[in-house]
Amino acid sequence: MSKIIPNQVVPHRRLLLKGLATLPMGLSAAAAQAARDPHLAFRHTHTEERLRVAFRNRQGYIQPALQRMDWLLRDFRTGESTRMDPRLYDMLHALSLACGGDTFEIISGYRSPTTNTMLRKTRGGGVAKRSLHMDGKAIDIRLVGVDTARLRDAALALGAGGVGYYPDSDFVHIDTGPVRSWGPKSA
Repeated sequence: MSKIIPNQVVPHRRLLLKGLATLPMGLSAAAAQAARDPHLAFRHTHTEERLRVAFRNRQGYIQPALQRMDWLLRDFRTGESTRMDPRLYDMLHALSLACGGDTFEIISGYRSPTTNTMLRKTRGGGVAKRSLHMDGKAIDIRLVGVDTARLRDAALALGAGGVGYYPDSDFVHIDTGPVRSWGPKSA
């Protein structure tokens, strides 16, 4: 079992509370249970793999769950994986609570340097040279049943990292880097 360092737990609780604050005042029983028992559900759009897992409990992160999510978010082109920043999972959980969705569709998680270079050459400059995807600190997502503009707005409201909005490709990028945003804004 991993040791929990108290000053690492506080930001995660704060992020969860930010997610809860965006919910309507009448918190449903299902939402209240989800807040107490954090879980995430995924479908990877390139591999069609699915995963539903409780990733945290009162003692902290559940390491086998983190490992399963890290593997799901591997670079599907090369098969390489890395340890993803667990704060991404907290952000996803807060977004799920805020938007009411359940299953995240994964467009891109970890990217190997080889894949990142290939994408930079083929995507016309839309891929950062030193992408946070290569550090396990970024994920491109959709939330089933939730408009991506709404998902973007909820991610911005968290104020927890980078948020990129790609309406033409219908996905939102979130990362655990500095707070910043790009792409079309709300009207």
